[in-house]
Amino acid sequence: MADLVVDAIHTAYGLSRVLFGVSLEVHAGECIALIGRNGVGKTTTMRSIIGLTPPASGRVMWKGRDIARLGPHRICRMGIGFVPEDRRIFPELTVWENLDIARRAGPDGKTTWREEQVFALFPDLEEIGDRRGGVLSGGQQQMLTIARTLMGNPELLLLDEPSEGLAPLIVEQLRQRVAELKATGLSIVLAEQNLQFVMALADRVYILEKGEVRFTGTPADLQADKSIVQQFLTV
Repeated sequence: MADLVVDAIHTAYGLSRVLFGVSLEVHAGECIALIGRNGVGKTTTMRSIIGLTPPASGRVMWKGRDIARLGPHRICRMGIGFVPEDRRIFPELTVWENLDIARRAGPDGKTTWREEQVFALFPDLEEIGDRRGGVLSGGQQQMLTIARTLMGNPELLLLDEPSEGLAPLIVEQLRQRVAELKATGLSIVLAEQNLQFVMALADRVYILEKGEVRFTGTPADLQADKSIVQQFLTV
């Protein structure tokens, strides 16, 4: 049985409806990707899962419990971590302080992720541990945001557009780090427009178009059907 089951959610911002019956599932240790053009509902799906924009209808099941009406802080404590597209680090705090403020045991009391493990994954952060977050480069901020989320010891990581605005070399470094995270058994939901980034990491992909899932399959399925790429992913 899947750890996360999103079941026919409809989500709106006020009177503006964005998601129309989106369903997906994530099994333990799996990386799934939400892909599609700008504005199709990828971020809103993430926000619906984490509770920032609760769905008006439908269910978000996490390990058998419906969390769709819970607050984000409660969902995080249940083992789901969110890395937003705009990163939202604390600019006046140092790298170490950004990590320390997020320190929390996982839902089962385990502390898989401490400074040692985070710095082993992101060695550059250890070298700049005393530097304030606001002066870091975009790539450093992205790695800090992921590292900070890991300090909460999640079992599922939501990554929203992690490669956005980063130089190609940094994107490749980030891809390698996410692959290492996946190898630890961490479950990942990745919202991303960079198709090459997705194809290297995802076990399954969901293509969204106008707030609906229009394709579900493996990266190999997607590569085999060029018409899908042309219809839903080409700008």
